[in-house]
Amino acid sequence: MGDILRDYDILGAFWVTIQLAALSAIGSLLIGTVMAIFRVSPVRTLRLIGAGYVNIVRNTPLTVLMVMSILGFSIILGLQISSDQARDSYWWAVIMLSVYHAAFVCEALRSGVNTIPLGQAEAARSIGLTFAQSLREVLLPQAFRGAIAPLGSTLIALVKNTTVAAVILGTSATPEAAGMLAQITENEGGSLGVFMIFAIGFVILTLPVGVGATSLSRRLAVKR
Repeated sequence: MGDILRDYDILGAFWVTIQLAALSAIGSLLIGTVMAIFRVSPVRTLRLIGAGYVNIVRNTPLTVLMVMSILGFSIILGLQISSDQARDSYWWAVIMLSVYHAAFVCEALRSGVNTIPLGQAEAARSIGLTFAQSLREVLLPQAFRGAIAPLGSTLIALVKNTTVAAVILGTSATPEAAGMLAQITENEGGSLGVFMIFAIGFVILTLPVGVGATSLSRRLAVKR
């Protein structure tokens, strides 16, 4: 076990996992917020776009999206983000993690919007606020507060789903945690100790997120 810890950069692999999760969390939050706005928009076309996005992406396996990004977009269509193959795969992993989890962020925010009494939206319109102003000043602030718990669950799922990025990152020079585990298993053989190290690593990453989301949800709960 000591040789494995010395010869393999396990902490570096988990740092790549943290980077993937952080960048993808930002991307999924941005895309998911836009899709949530589409889903509650008074414009039917935007509602259809939002619903179509959620239904298609949420029901497509993340592994398929990962493989499609490299084989379909990068290799076949030539849509390469970087000339370096490892960096290209890394950024496609970020994009696909963002796109996939944005569907769940969208539904979390939409559920948050649905908890807001209809009278508040009507009151906003009665004082002359546009739909965009109502979203910015009334609906979205309360929606985010009401959706903290499901957003926390989505972030936990995102951290764990970074392991799917190993499909396209493989055992590159800077693999994430799952890629590093595969590399160690291939070179050194599997052992319970190695698996426990990676399992504990993911617990360390996800447990604070769950505890923090639960605590924040209770503190910022909207009193009705």
